[in-house]
Amino acid sequence: MKSDVTARPIRGGDEEVRNSRLVGSAFVLAACYVFLCLIIFLMIVINDPAGWIGFIREKYAGILTLAVCTLLLCFIIYYYYYFEDREFLAKAGNILLIFSLVTVCVILSYVFGKFVNIYARPCALLALLCVFLFNRRQAIMLNFIFSILMFVIDTYTNNFSADGATVQVYYSLMLNFVCGTFAIFAAGGNKTRGQLLLTGCVVAVPTVVIVTLLQVTSLYNDWIAFVASIGYSIVGCVVSAILALAGLPIFETAFNRLTVFRLRELTSTNAPLLVRLKQEAPGTFNHSLVVAQLAESCAVAIGENAELARAAAYYHDVGKLKQPDCFTENQTDYNVHDELMPELSADIIRSHAKDGYELLIAAHFPKIIADVAREHHGTLPIKYFYDKAMKLSGGDADIKDYSYLGPTPRSRIAAIVMIADASEAATRALADRSPEKVERTVRAIIEERMDLDQFADCDITIRDLSVIRRTLVETLSGVHHHRVEYPAIRFNRDRQAVKEDKE
Repeated sequence: MKSDVTARPIRGGDEEVRNSRLVGSAFVLAACYVFLCLIIFLMIVINDPAGWIGFIREKYAGILTLAVCTLLLCFIIYYYYYFEDREFLAKAGNILLIFSLVTVCVILSYVFGKFVNIYARPCALLALLCVFLFNRRQAIMLNFIFSILMFVIDTYTNNFSADGATVQVYYSLMLNFVCGTFAIFAAGGNKTRGQLLLTGCVVAVPTVVIVTLLQVTSLYNDWIAFVASIGYSIVGCVVSAILALAGLPIFETAFNRLTVFRLRELTSTNAPLLVRLKQEAPGTFNHSLVVAQLAESCAVAIGENAELARAAAYYHDVGKLKQPDCFTENQTDYNVHDELMPELSADIIRSHAKDGYELLIAAHFPKIIADVAREHHGTLPIKYFYDKAMKLSGGDADIKDYSYLGPTPRSRIAAIVMIADASEAATRALADRSPEKVERTVRAIIEERMDLDQFADCDITIRDLSVIRRTLVETLSGVHHHRVEYPAIRFNRDRQAVKEDKE
């Protein structure tokens, strides 16, 4: 399973729903195609407001070819996702996002190419946006489709010449494809928005090389035009990074996409929900910090998205904000559950998973993070209150009334947080925190969850669980390492040692 999806086994009912959504996505695709054709038509009109009708009559065969080529390219996008990631395709919003990106980049390429210079086009813009909003493989595919689309548009419209494509149009095709592909790999390790801006300068280097190779014959004929082409190509790369920097927050918010930049913003201690958690439920906040450290280490160990795991762990218990005093880590001397029936106590405790999901969805958090908040306890029993109910009822308590409502984890991230959450809490309660005792505790937690089928709906392997267990033992042993006992001595103002009495 990929680190940026929430894959799970497809059941009968789920597959029927997915197929119906695929049909809906096909209709969205058709609407996006019509809109894209309308944009291309407006380009033709803007290029020649007085003679566009004559151009269409004269070049109707080329216009028809353009429409067919655009349709085929749209179909290839749908075809790719149908076999590569149907879960992605089943969400109509994803199709709308893809074509929003393509349409915006087509418009910007047209504006810069028509009114500035063809080499000033933001050739790497779509690639930079897609590599952060989707992933590297999808970015390469979409950049390839976009490069061909712009070539077809330039060839069969009156963007540059009524006689057809000019030599520069072919150069533009190479720049879009090669520079976009280079940008995808150059930006892959970006962690901050400043690094993204720097990527635009880095991409300018191969762009200059490409333009030089393509126009080397023009160096002696018209060196001024050659230098201008170099300058415009550098501008195009820098503009690509600037526009990507400006556009990413818009697409992140509009389509609720999760990028590395947004993850960093969500895990900042100044994030609104984390500030609330720190102020209203300090015990839960501190617990979440430790779980985040554990989850991040486990994610790295099994090749998952470490930053996503850390973010999900930060917010996995955010539902406790609804009634923070009802949870042990936020209590002092008074325990409200001492005055409640176990049924009510269990209902309060298990509701924090659902409350956290609803709170995160209402705050427009990415669904994967909200899902972890709802799934990190799965359908596990709440042992303390079940045992209390059994004692009060004489053994006549239904385990279902004292279990979390689920669902069970549907991603490896959720499984990691489930194990890390329980391991941190159990280890903190240990009197003896030696590595051997921690190892037995973590092993028991994992085995219990396997026995209760908590991992049945997520793509996690026995090997992954073994790696997670070893990682948790190492990390928890570091968190709760042994400390030497400090001597009972304090110093007065003259730095003279004064022995203290131990109570």
